[in-house]
Amino acid sequence: MKGAGYKFGLCTLMGSVLLTPLWASAQGTTPAYPTRPIRAIVPFPAGGGIDTVIRILGPKMSESLGQQLIIDNRAGASGTLGTEVVAKSAPDGYTLLGTFSSHSQNQILYRSLPFDTVRDFASITVFGTVPNILVSNPSLPVKSVKELVALAKRRPGDILYASIGPASPSHLTAELFNSMAGVKTTHVPYKGAAPSLVALVSGETQITFTTVLVAVPYLKANRLRALAVTSLKRSSALPEVPTLDEAGIPGFDSTAWWGLLAPAKTPKPIIDRLYNVTTATMKLPEIRARLDQLGAEPAGHTPEAFDQLIRDDIAKWGKVVKALGITAD
Repeated sequence: MKGAGYKFGLCTLMGSVLLTPLWASAQGTTPAYPTRPIRAIVPFPAGGGIDTVIRILGPKMSESLGQQLIIDNRAGASGTLGTEVVAKSAPDGYTLLGTFSSHSQNQILYRSLPFDTVRDFASITVFGTVPNILVSNPSLPVKSVKELVALAKRRPGDILYASIGPASPSHLTAELFNSMAGVKTTHVPYKGAAPSLVALVSGETQITFTTVLVAVPYLKANRLRALAVTSLKRSSALPEVPTLDEAGIPGFDSTAWWGLLAPAKTPKPIIDRLYNVTTATMKLPEIRARLDQLGAEPAGHTPEAFDQLIRDDIAKWGKVVKALGITAD
């Protein structure tokens, strides 16, 4: 009897061990995460807004996760090349996407994308939002939006504006400005924020719309002149700079966001872990201070709220793109 009892107990133990993975799966748990370094693909060149923000957060996030967060810049085609890499990666939490507003805008600008902006990604959170800012080379003889508009009307097409690429947020914002101000300026695209600003500082172009975060160092060095921000309220980083709404273009609003996403079907416990670590990192005083200096308004959207933001952006900019006839193809 003792032998039979022993065999029964052993079978019961083995059965419980074999059933544990099934029970864990039913309870929605996943293996420990992360157990190796995580790659965050930034689909733009180094030096731009999202690249700067994620590099600020990266070291502290690595500490909390217990694994290194490696930044991998994969620039090209307004962010779609690097974004495709993430869309086609395994949904295991080890390949993430650090991107910004163009992610939602590309859905309406390209007739054929190798991924679906909504269906192929799982939102994690928004790092922060930041208004764009209209800046000029100091050699351009204007010190206000009113003077810029007057000059552009006297010399239609002569003023060159830099963008970070065709159909990029800076391109769309500039064309919205042309439309609402009733002027014509000429588009000169570059491959990213850093080269577009180098061109502006050198005098190769005269104006651009870029994020406050990217512009602040140039403004502090007096290498660029701030004319207006594109949000409906002033930037906390540059409170002395008026909004375009205040400067005579009523209702003008173009605000950028930076966010973190994963491939679709990434398990919810992994999304939750990344969300919690990211938002906790954003609340650290030293991180908050650095983002404040760069003009970033902290966000921390839940995954669900981030999903909705992307859908709302697609609807909003879809109307603008259709009205202005802009395409990326």
